[in-house]
Amino acid sequence: MTPRGGTAVWLVVLALVQAAAFIVVWRYALHTGTGQWIDTVALTGNRIGRDRIEEPVNRILNAMSVVSLLAATVMIGFIALIRGRVALAVAATLLIAGSNVTTQALKYVLTRPDYGIDPERAFVGNSLPSGHTTVAASVAVALVLVLPPKVRGFAAVLGAGYAAIAGVATLSASWHRPSDAVAAYLVVGVWAALAGLLLLTTQRERAQVASADAHRLTPLLLGLGGLLAIAGCALALWWLLGQRDTPAAELGRRPLFLGYAGSAAGIAGSMGVVMALVLAAVHRIVPREQG
Repeated sequence: MTPRGGTAVWLVVLALVQAAAFIVVWRYALHTGTGQWIDTVALTGNRIGRDRIEEPVNRILNAMSVVSLLAATVMIGFIALIRGRVALAVAATLLIAGSNVTTQALKYVLTRPDYGIDPERAFVGNSLPSGHTTVAASVAVALVLVLPPKVRGFAAVLGAGYAAIAGVATLSASWHRPSDAVAAYLVVGVWAALAGLLLLTTQRERAQVASADAHRLTPLLLGLGGLLAIAGCALALWWLLGQRDTPAAELGRRPLFLGYAGSAAGIAGSMGVVMALVLAAVHRIVPREQG
């Protein structure tokens, strides 16, 4: 198998794994009582210390609009074009547009049964995936694709941090449940793999994969940090399950804080893993061109 063929197989596997992970999150969070209870505990726990972070949270979320998304997409496409990469501009735009259109479509297609666990928000219905989180994550990943190799690692760390903060902010503002943010990252991850496959099909013969462009340490740190955060989330939620029979509104401060903090760690960790996978393969997806 050629190196390009191996990369294509890897991207297909990534797309399928992240799509499967999305289905697991969707089924567990929306269609099980335990999943709905965990989301409700996290949302109830966000009241702790809300007064201190309400202003910056609202500032972050209000900055995300259709206009800002279009502006970011144009900027990312422009970066690719000035580098002489027309296919890259198309793929990055497709990644952003596809991720956000998919998220909005899924909001209307997916249903959230009412198990009587969260009566205050029962009228809202389904909110998975999070649109604001999808905007932040898709722009961050697309930017990593179009930037030159020397600054990709730095951009990946900043982008992952920004998208993680956006996801946690939607939870802190009670706009979204934690599963909504995690599902949004997985949607972006699938579209990133699809965009990578498109770029592989358009690579020219003069494309040269340079080992010097590979970022080994940064994706490793992002991935390990993300997995540790997810492990912390799992431990916090495992402890919480011992109080599963208690309604979220009747829980004490400690379990509510654990539910919120653990969910926030899971959100941030998920974005770290998605970005690590993108950064680990981008030097093969967007290689140098001889001449």
